[in-house]
Amino acid sequence: MRRKVIGVSKHLGLAVFYGSLGTVVAALALGVFWLNSKPDLALWHTTVLKQEYRADNGDATFSDYLQREERLFSELEQRVYRRTDGLPLEPFNRYYHNSLSDPALWPRNWNRSFEWPNPDAEFGVLLIHGMSDSPYYMAPLARHFADRAHVVGLRLPGHGTVPSMLTTLEWQDLQSATRLASDYLAQQVGNKPLLLVGFSTGAALGLNHTLSRLAEGQAPQFDAMVFLSPAMGLAPIAQGAWWQNRFGQWLGLEKLAWESLALEYHPFKYGSFAVNAGDVVYQLIQANQALIGALSPEQIATMPPVLTFNSVIDETVDTQALFESLYLTLGKPEDELVLFDINRTWLDYRLLTQDPIEDYTLFLDASQTRFRTTIVENIGPGQPEVQAREIQSGEAMPLGIAWPREVHSLSHVALTIPEADPLLGPHRDRERRHIHLGGQAVRGERGMLAIPSDELLRQKWNPFYPYLIERVDEWTDRMVSIPEVE
Repeated sequence: MRRKVIGVSKHLGLAVFYGSLGTVVAALALGVFWLNSKPDLALWHTTVLKQEYRADNGDATFSDYLQREERLFSELEQRVYRRTDGLPLEPFNRYYHNSLSDPALWPRNWNRSFEWPNPDAEFGVLLIHGMSDSPYYMAPLARHFADRAHVVGLRLPGHGTVPSMLTTLEWQDLQSATRLASDYLAQQVGNKPLLLVGFSTGAALGLNHTLSRLAEGQAPQFDAMVFLSPAMGLAPIAQGAWWQNRFGQWLGLEKLAWESLALEYHPFKYGSFAVNAGDVVYQLIQANQALIGALSPEQIATMPPVLTFNSVIDETVDTQALFESLYLTLGKPEDELVLFDINRTWLDYRLLTQDPIEDYTLFLDASQTRFRTTIVENIGPGQPEVQAREIQSGEAMPLGIAWPREVHSLSHVALTIPEADPLLGPHRDRERRHIHLGGQAVRGERGMLAIPSDELLRQKWNPFYPYLIERVDEWTDRMVSIPEVE
């Protein structure tokens, strides 16, 4: 996921929420004024690729999905890259060959699905990325699991190509692709256990896959699930995304289909964000909540264990919904939740407008008898070093890791990225020619850069990634039982 629905959708969402047609029209009028400030639509905002997978593509298999993906990227080359080849080079645009943002500069194009077979695999792992990004955000975890598991990384439909593909996406397309990849992985590993690792929307899809099987009277396909910054809830104003998209279609205002139009500088994540993408996530979350509400106690008891990592500050998804919709409803003793607190050194703490942990006090108290909860926090006031404190026992373990200077919190997109990441980590490799996005913010006069300042300031890597990996391994060893060889 990229962000909560804002802009025109905010006005329309509030209007729909309060149920006034006049207010909707007024919000739309404000939105039309707002459109004048948006840049013009580019080739990658208007080209709809025909080879993308859809849920209604018949009785497809994951092999069919991969073959279609091959044709899809050939179509992308023909209809986008060949049309920019004759234009003056834009050095930070991913849709120009040989630009610094060209995915082809990398040894592997992480915009595509991948499979790493392992004949000695102990288990299978399916990795699913979030809305508007690509399998790149799951690549560090894939490398970590490669020695032990048969790894499949799924490129979700609508992703990795052009942001225009998000304008026609439906949540059922994502659901269907998840089912194909899950069935395929199960076939490849036989009777070995299966682990699902989902980031943001990928977590919501993993949950939906499991809940749907339970609703159909089937056993869960995965033995355990790991969720990172899971999309379990959005603000009510997200309903405005549906209205904004429909008004744009009715009035022929193509720009209304976009929440933001931005330079496509990131080789593995869209800069522009389609209004429909927010609506797709909203509908997926609504579907999950309906499935959860229909579960019987017996079905809840068969849910696979879940380990979740989340920052207490997350401007993309509703963190409280993580407690209400998942842990307080479905939580069991074997489930675990790890929260990353803010940096409470005196400077960073006082720069924040409010203390986010206050919103979770009630939920943290309620969790004491339901599931294991850990908070990664400063070891003491004004000290940058962190500890992992378990809510149930009160025990705290110093991690030997400190908050980086001038970082006040993690972000929604940071959790899966280690410090050594060559694109999003803080250290630039001078031997690499491609763009580097994880360093310090560029300083100067505001309004001069094509990349929004909030994106430059957003934390893109996780300084506590080694602890995250340690917890994943420890939990996986306990929850994914490895069958004995006869």
